[in-house]
Amino acid sequence: MYKKLDGNITTDTGAVAELKAYEKERPTPVVVDAQNILLIGSDSRAGDNRKYGRDDGGSQRSDTTILLHLAADRKSATAVSIPRDLMVEIPSCRTADDKKTRERFTQFNAAFELGGTACTIRTVERMTGIRVDHHMVVDFNGFKDMVDAVDGVEICLKEPINDKDAHLELPAGRQTLNGEEALGYVRARKSLGNGSDTERMERQQQFLGALVNKMQSNGVLLNPTRLYPVLDAATKSLTTDPGLASLRDLYDLVRGMRDVPTEQVQFLTVPRQPYRNDPNRDELVEPDAGDLFKQLREDKPVAVVPADELEEAERDQESGRDGKPDDAASESPTPTPTYSGSSAADDLCKQ
Repeated sequence: MYKKLDGNITTDTGAVAELKAYEKERPTPVVVDAQNILLIGSDSRAGDNRKYGRDDGGSQRSDTTILLHLAADRKSATAVSIPRDLMVEIPSCRTADDKKTRERFTQFNAAFELGGTACTIRTVERMTGIRVDHHMVVDFNGFKDMVDAVDGVEICLKEPINDKDAHLELPAGRQTLNGEEALGYVRARKSLGNGSDTERMERQQQFLGALVNKMQSNGVLLNPTRLYPVLDAATKSLTTDPGLASLRDLYDLVRGMRDVPTEQVQFLTVPRQPYRNDPNRDELVEPDAGDLFKQLREDKPVAVVPADELEEAERDQESGRDGKPDDAASESPTPTPTYSGSSAADDLCKQ
């Protein structure tokens, strides 16, 4: 069983070799034992993924990209979504046919198409100043199989869904999604909310939180009989760097996370707004984005609250400022930066 699981994992040695060539330009790790893992959801339609869309010759973009920060004390985990349409500086990268691209300012998910995982990692590091320690690439079928391996994940819908493009038809209310339904749910965009990628990212974050909660609450991580199917599905779907390409490495990673309280497994999207030259693209909001990257880089805490609570708190803060000189002079501890987001402890039916 161990050999089977160990042999399931695909090792990405090419990205590591490419990153070594650019070692001098990469950020230096700031905090020992903190871990930053880049999770990439590939939207390739090649092979078994063909039924989810047109196969354009195997080209792929990073449909979902999340920077996962594990605190050095393993008491918190912060997952930051990077919008695929965020306008960023992509460095010169090496393509699959050994050519070099030019440095360009374009949307973020083009990095994966141009230069694969290494190019995406270098783009993230350039934007955030955070050293990426490891990476994992998961495709559609891998995500679906992991949901099935935990016997589905519970969500709550305010309204029914009927999305032909996502192959999804669901009633309103609390329900448990199987793998195929879950994949449609996190991919759907046109039929849910305002049709934006922003809402889709929030939905993906909430679903991942529910998945974490399911794995912790029903003893999956502590029960070998329940854990084996999850590991089998996960290892089959993963392409990782050599540092995570063995069952022991993955087990050590999971073991370090299993005691993180669900309320400290946090999800948020990097602060962004419509790009000034094209409202269909995004740009970073500063100094908020820079402050977030600094907190993660230095392994300092961040807090997340629902968007409506954050807006209310900001209004209260504004109304409480009376402009008196002694307000500015008063000393108080530096508050923990707070962002709009969710945690794995949130009950979607109570929101």
